[in-house]
Amino acid sequence: MSSELAERTALRRRLLGRPRTAQEKLWGWLGPAIVTVIGGIMRFWQLGRPHQLIFDETYYVKQGWAMTLFGYEMKPTSAVDQAKSADSLFTMGHATQGVWGTEADFVVHPPLGKWLIGGGERLFGIDSSFGWRFAVALVGTLAIYLVGRAAWHLFRSPVLATLASLLLCFEGAEFVMSRTGILDVMVMFFALAAFVALLADRDRSRRILADKVAAMKAAGTWTGQRAPWLGLRPWRWVAGVMIGLDCGVKWSGGYFLVVFGLMSVWWDLGARRAVGTRHWVGATFLKDALFAMVAMVPTAVVVYLATWIGWFRSTDAYDRTWASLNPADGKPGLSPTSSTFAWLPDSLRSLWQYHIQMYDAAVGITSPHDYMSNPWSWMLQTRPTSFFYEGSNRGQAGCTVAQCSKAITSLGTPLIWWAGTIALAVLLFQWLLHRDWRAAAILGGIAAGWLPWFTYQQRTIFTFYSVAFSPYVVLGVVFVCGLVLGSRSASRARRRVGTIAVGVFTTAAVAMFIFFWPIYTAQLIPYSHWQWRMWFPSWI
Repeated sequence: MSSELAERTALRRRLLGRPRTAQEKLWGWLGPAIVTVIGGIMRFWQLGRPHQLIFDETYYVKQGWAMTLFGYEMKPTSAVDQAKSADSLFTMGHATQGVWGTEADFVVHPPLGKWLIGGGERLFGIDSSFGWRFAVALVGTLAIYLVGRAAWHLFRSPVLATLASLLLCFEGAEFVMSRTGILDVMVMFFALAAFVALLADRDRSRRILADKVAAMKAAGTWTGQRAPWLGLRPWRWVAGVMIGLDCGVKWSGGYFLVVFGLMSVWWDLGARRAVGTRHWVGATFLKDALFAMVAMVPTAVVVYLATWIGWFRSTDAYDRTWASLNPADGKPGLSPTSSTFAWLPDSLRSLWQYHIQMYDAAVGITSPHDYMSNPWSWMLQTRPTSFFYEGSNRGQAGCTVAQCSKAITSLGTPLIWWAGTIALAVLLFQWLLHRDWRAAAILGGIAAGWLPWFTYQQRTIFTFYSVAFSPYVVLGVVFVCGLVLGSRSASRARRRVGTIAVGVFTTAAVAMFIFFWPIYTAQLIPYSHWQWRMWFPSWI
């Protein structure tokens, strides 16, 4: 073996750990893929039940259809609006019969999620409740595969990669949100795609760094002073696209941009320090951080603006002509009429004004709701949201007992979330005391999806928002399972005990999901059986 090859092998091992075998890599792909197929069957099975708009579908299913017709959201006619009959018209398949008026609607979320929902409605028809939910079921299914790939990059174990996919497959909140035509599972999906892209970039850039440093050492030019450039790093551009799409669904995707961007640069700091770069902070700033900002931030902004294409192309969308009616006055400030934005085209000034109104309206949603919850309670799932409930008596709707219930409750599989709560403490310990980058990465995902909501506690918010960070809760649980399984050097008895413990936990989590299946899918069950599943008064 040449000195360069030996050095390259040593550096790759230092930066990336033990090289994996071809069989391990194969099952790192196949294991999550098999689970994804299972999860897809579960999510698409009877996706159209119930054939009526549930919870916030009343907004997004109708707005999605309007997007396909007009390119922007429209208000129903005054007669339909006053009679509150739009939902029933959609349910009965009469959505094309005079629902929409001529006035654009004001909304508080960007358009991409509604474009995707509308795409499913176009494919399967507006009278198909399967079509209403097709887009969310698709991204919810693909997320199962992505979390497995994230686990592979984090743990380099096909067993743990498959376990991550399995746990998300049987995670109740993700399952329900993947079968409901609203936006939050899309926020989760695009952020997770960005996370996987940055993990792939970490692996690729470290291989390149190891190879370049090894070549410089072999040539006798390595002194630790010169920091090699790692190229354009295409996976970072992919992450920027995914974050832009995420923000195009909901603005909360912006928090993932901040956290994931800083996290990626932090990995670069560690890599350059590990190979012996003397001025590793400066090298990282000049060779990595600046390029990361260029690759991710402008890309995300451009992609985000592209999601508004229907609004830009229109002349009648909400606030589309605001700038022409409100010329710039030259005064300083953040108003779109100020000198700060006077140089922008009218279309962008109008969009900025629209965004100000959207933000004010979003933070101003403070009216009480029976199922609103505080973010402190989300990890324990103490107040799940009831999306649908229908009671019936004997002889009604197929009920054969005194009382029956049909329900859809966005309850996360309790065992997974409760274990995830314990995992938070383990992750903090491993990060702070052992400098484990994997623990920090998982905590970063949880923080980006969860912590911002603590600044909006006065707002009407719900536990189902936690689906945005549910993949990282699953990865935290898998991290702990990896510790329980033990290292490759552990004794056979130790590994056996760990395998049994993880197997029992996984079996219990799947069994718990199956137990709650009736209230995830609106199955007709005796009222007493519904009560069995309401373990706490706060769940009712």
